[in-house]
Amino acid sequence: MQDADLELVTAAAEGLTRLSVRSVVGPSWTTDAPFRETAEAIEKARAKGILAVEMEAAALYAFARVANARVLCLAHVTNTMGMAGDDFEKGEANGTRDALDILETIVTAIATKRSRSI
Repeated sequence: MQDADLELVTAAAEGLTRLSVRSVVGPSWTTDAPFRETAEAIEKARAKGILAVEMEAAALYAFARVANARVLCLAHVTNTMGMAGDDFEKGEANGTRDALDILETIVTAIATKRSRSI
C-alpha cells in the first residue's frame, strides 16, 4: 500500500472547495485488471472504504518514494466503466475543460500554501 502526501492532499482538498464541482478525497484501489477482479475482492475493498478503482496511483507513489519526490494522484471519475452503452461520456471536450480547471485550482492552492510556509 502506498500513501499519498498528506500535505498535498490537504492543499488540494482545500483548493477544490473553491470550485463548484463535486470532489471526494479518499483511498483508491490500484489494479491492472479491473474487469478481472472478483465480487469478493470488490466487496472487501468496499468494506475498507475504497472509493475508486484505478490503474496508476500505487506506481506513482512508489516512484515518488524512490525518487524522493512529491506526487499527488488525481482520479477524475466521470463514468462507470463498462456498465452502460454511453458510460464513457466525459463532458465538454471529453472532460478536458473540467480537468484543466481542477488542475489549475489544485496547483494554485498548493503553490499558495507553499508560499505561506516559506
